[in-house]
Amino acid sequence: MVLSKRWKFLWMLVPRLRYNRDEYQVGACESMRFRRLIHTSLVLHKALVIEILNISISPMSDAYEDIEECVGTAIERGVRELCIHTETCSTGSPVVVLPSSLCPSSSAMLVTLLRDNVVLKYSFSLVSFPSLKNLALLSLTYPSDEFVPMLLFGCPVLETMMIERYRGDNVGLFIVRVTSLKMLKLVEQSYINADRFLIDAPSLELLEINKHKGGFCRIEHNMPKIEAANVYVTCSHTQQILSSLTSVEQLGLCLATSKNVYAEGKIYSRLVRLHLCTCEPEWLNLLMRLLRDSPKLRILILEQSQIHRVETDVYPRPCWNEPSHVPGCLLSSLEIFEWSEYEGKEEEMEVARFILRNSSCLKMAAFYPKSTNHEEKREMLMDLSMSPRRSSICQLDFNRGTITKRNIFYAHRLFRRLVQASQIP
Repeated sequence: MVLSKRWKFLWMLVPRLRYNRDEYQVGACESMRFRRLIHTSLVLHKALVIEILNISISPMSDAYEDIEECVGTAIERGVRELCIHTETCSTGSPVVVLPSSLCPSSSAMLVTLLRDNVVLKYSFSLVSFPSLKNLALLSLTYPSDEFVPMLLFGCPVLETMMIERYRGDNVGLFIVRVTSLKMLKLVEQSYINADRFLIDAPSLELLEINKHKGGFCRIEHNMPKIEAANVYVTCSHTQQILSSLTSVEQLGLCLATSKNVYAEGKIYSRLVRLHLCTCEPEWLNLLMRLLRDSPKLRILILEQSQIHRVETDVYPRPCWNEPSHVPGCLLSSLEIFEWSEYEGKEEEMEVARFILRNSSCLKMAAFYPKSTNHEEKREMLMDLSMSPRRSSICQLDFNRGTITKRNIFYAHRLFRRLVQASQIP
């Protein structure tokens, strides 16, 4: 605009609009400037179609009074991606109330919708998003338990969904019932009052459940198309969840129990990569059962991924009993074995020796000690180096990060498109 008069009005035609309150200092004058900027720019904006409308508001801002007008204008121009993000105030309560006009039936072109830290107050009859494919509901307060099923019922082609439940979430039973859904991520913090999930998504391909609190979590139907799943739950009843994931190819697990973790007779016939967290006392029994029921497993990663692991004087240490039969995957398919945060405890050494001694196809085994004491590390690695190996081509590696990425959340990277669209970390 400064360099050429021809460019003076080009900004009015840009299809992507982002308003960030953080660029303005807190204060009455600055807040008024921000509100005036939103109002004036939208009035002067001439683009026939708005591709993206992204509004980020700080806790001290009162610009939320103009959000309804902004969204209304964007809906009229066929907005395809809408993101409303606010920061929490000191009390942790949402600071923005979105009125019912933000969910009009005319939003036929909307493809991506992201809402973060707001209170929803909608009329059920207005919930209709016929083209919506990506939906993120982050730190919200809902009108009632019935709202979420009604909202999802109005999204017939929804493919990707992210749900984060934090303080203020008031839905007792969170029902996700979408036949078209392909990717689902659920995050629940331990300090929320609501703690129940019901999932019915038979077309799901990618799933992540991160449930910090006990309670109820159920999957109604099997998922024959599931490719990758990460399940970190502290609830004791996981049988129905894992029994629905037998078609999975990549699986990450952190569970508080191994008893009745999934139904007897279930076989993970397509599982090729398993990432198991060793922070819970029952991890060892769970590992041996999964090795037995995963005949095609090629990559096994063990890691103490949770920094809040309890001390052994509170919970009993896992007990190692060598199985009478060697799991089939060790004899025919396992190629890579990695152990991060290896502590060299007796049961860990026995497991490592068992896998090295019985893996016929093993090409690489990597151990990354947790201890920072050089003498302890040297002794652990020396013991592993002297352990017998059945595979003549197996190489030992003690340099962190040379084999695989140490990330238990496989599904997370596949949500990157939605996260980038929201610009939320």
